[in-house]
Amino acid sequence: MGIGSGIFLIVVGAILAFGVQDSWEVVDLTVIGYICIGAGVLAIILSLVLNQQRANTSHREVVERRDDRTPPPAV
Repeated sequence: MGIGSGIFLIVVGAILAFGVQDSWEVVDLTVIGYICIGAGVLAIILSLVLNQQRANTSHREVVERRDDRTPPPAV
């Protein structure tokens, strides 16, 4: 999940939590909205942390150089 999906979950959760006043016997849409908001916040935090770790990696290039141009001895 990225930042965009986290924002999407927050928006859908806010609509369910604050905009919808309907509920069924077994499903409370307000609680589902709060769960979606929490999941969206968690997705944003995780994606920011993972992007920060990815940005801190260092790459090293190893160049092998051989100065002698003599062919190997025949066996």
